[in-house]
Amino acid sequence: MKNQQIPADRNAATATVNLGELNEAQYEAVTTTEGPILVIAGAGSGKTRTLVYRVAHLMQQQVAPENILLLTFTRKSAQEMLWRAGRLLNDSCSRVVGGTFHGTANMLLRRYGSCLGFGSNFTIIDRSDAEGIINLLKTSLGLSGASKQFPSKRALINMISGAVNKSMEIEDLVYQHYAHLSEFLDDILSLQRHYREFKYVNGLMDYDDLLVNWKRMLEESPEVRKAISDRYSHVMVDEYQDTNLIQADIVRLTAFTHDNVMVVGDDSQSIYSFRGADFFNIMRFPKTFPDTRIIKLEENYRSTQPILSLTNDIIRNATEKYTKSLFTRTEGGQRPLLFAGRDERDEARFVIKKIRQLHRSGIAIEEIAVLFRSGFHSYKLELELGAEGFDFEKRGGLKLTESAHMKDVLSYMRVLTNPRDNLSWNRILLQIDKVGPKTAQKITAAITGAEDPFLALADYAAGKTWKESFAKLTMLFADLRDKSHKPGEVCDSVLVYYQPVFEQLFADDHPKRQKDLDQLKSIMAGYESLQAFIDDTALDPPENDPQGHRGQRERLVLSTIHSSKGLEFEAVFVIGLADGRFPHASAVQGEQWEEERRLLYVAATRAKRYLYLCYPKELMTPDRQFKRVGMSPFLAELTPEHYERVGEEAGSRPEYGYAQAVPEPSSPVRRDKKLQLSLTDFSKGCKVSHPFFGEGTVTRLSSPRSLDVLFDRHGLKTLHLDYAKLTVL
Repeated sequence: MKNQQIPADRNAATATVNLGELNEAQYEAVTTTEGPILVIAGAGSGKTRTLVYRVAHLMQQQVAPENILLLTFTRKSAQEMLWRAGRLLNDSCSRVVGGTFHGTANMLLRRYGSCLGFGSNFTIIDRSDAEGIINLLKTSLGLSGASKQFPSKRALINMISGAVNKSMEIEDLVYQHYAHLSEFLDDILSLQRHYREFKYVNGLMDYDDLLVNWKRMLEESPEVRKAISDRYSHVMVDEYQDTNLIQADIVRLTAFTHDNVMVVGDDSQSIYSFRGADFFNIMRFPKTFPDTRIIKLEENYRSTQPILSLTNDIIRNATEKYTKSLFTRTEGGQRPLLFAGRDERDEARFVIKKIRQLHRSGIAIEEIAVLFRSGFHSYKLELELGAEGFDFEKRGGLKLTESAHMKDVLSYMRVLTNPRDNLSWNRILLQIDKVGPKTAQKITAAITGAEDPFLALADYAAGKTWKESFAKLTMLFADLRDKSHKPGEVCDSVLVYYQPVFEQLFADDHPKRQKDLDQLKSIMAGYESLQAFIDDTALDPPENDPQGHRGQRERLVLSTIHSSKGLEFEAVFVIGLADGRFPHASAVQGEQWEEERRLLYVAATRAKRYLYLCYPKELMTPDRQFKRVGMSPFLAELTPEHYERVGEEAGSRPEYGYAQAVPEPSSPVRRDKKLQLSLTDFSKGCKVSHPFFGEGTVTRLSSPRSLDVLFDRHGLKTLHLDYAKLTVL
């Protein structure tokens, strides 16, 4: 520990900054003011304090505040850091240039953007404005209309923006992430080009343009590059592991005259590749800036040592990393607990039991969090919490009843239990093509006012343009009412009817939404009555306060791991740690696999005193088959002394996979990439089977991975092999 007080600068003679409050590594990072520095800041190691003290220290070394550039990912975090630095020193800290990459780009482009042909009065457009322009261009280019299944404005902006943030061509992005829309690629490229021209002609920039044009300005104008680099003699970047390639290039170009750059981040917490973040930015920093000094912040001020020992073990097998070992001076603490439930319901009941125990021991309910890989992994727990009367707040993903496609399906279940449910009837009727709000309201009023709404539905005189679609709906309810169906069978029938509607309504991203419908089938199969299922969904807690007035009610926190980053809780449960679920089933090799490992590390490092790792030993597949599963490969790698098993027979060894041996902890588990069907596996005229549409005959093959199938019951469908789940008969 260094013990030094630095005298205040000439503007605040009475202020002092006590560097004795820093540990050895923090002190080194704060006082090394020249040359490139990479600070690897482990979870809970005081990285914000380090940045705050460094700002104050630089100013006391006679660096003018206007010459310091602090780049963060939220304006709030920059403001908080500079406010804290001001408390250490004086108000002159407010003159430090601190803010987001986008905010700084805006300021510099208004000052120097004329070198690219931009006036200082350009207008920044938000997401809504951008979508409006796309809609306008779609119409003018003849790409919209009732008969067009062209991607929506939202999907198009996602593609255009995604290509920028991932520094890739839009063609590659479409084939990798939107393969089901690849048939529209030529039109998407044309739209992208017209969108770019429209913005330039009208003096507009969207958020992505701010970064792109900042980089262009630094690259294309030597005078501007030198002026900016000379102005900012000391550059600091927070959360560097979350930067994309454009941002990394901007940092390099901004510091080209001096290399006085300090970036702070944690490679083990790089989990945002889906937003364009590039893990290798932080790994290649020493090559980008030769003679980089690497400083590791390893002393943790958040968690107990047993939790830190386990988190160190999680990241031990990462293929690429800056080796570090988190430790704390705080003694004691309970070892993390590992629970293997019989199924998801057993897992949920264990979590609820432990939450009650923790709350009775004095831990506030809002200091307890349940984390999961994907939003739909908490559905079973949500139902159990609702049944037990728990109030909770869900962050990241959507609750079971929140997403539009799930609301659609649930509306059918609700009118079966309450035929006079106007809201659900209206939602169902609006799904029929050519039926608008006025017609839907008229039909709803007629049938809910009748003695038998379903009979009134069947007798209603349908319009000529929607008569056929309406007949299919009446047949669905006739079938469901005439038979005594179990909830799982009701779900099957509804989904067979809804699937083509679903694929039309959500043409842009239905493959991503499909997993929610598959999950619903599994959940409903566990119920004996439809009413019991509807009652459980009705017990969901109310919406979060839109004004953000937290603290008025105690709420348990349910959160995706991505949404929990940067937060901390007294007790953390990580659920769904089953093989095939965590890591995500599609993460079969390489960087995807490694990011999943880092995701688990982020989850575990949120816990202060109590950490519970949970998984079900049995999951239900979309076709309602029970499947034995084992623990996540990442759990199987852990050294047993770092956790305590509960809920299993003493001395038993946890399973890994089904009918597989447990791998040695020292050997990271890898999987071979799953075999996928290709067009060569099909031929015109061959028979196939689809889980929803049933059996059909292939009528046409389309490069690269699409084919047309004429189904016996559902007619002609164009399907993509990556999503269709076809079986060759």
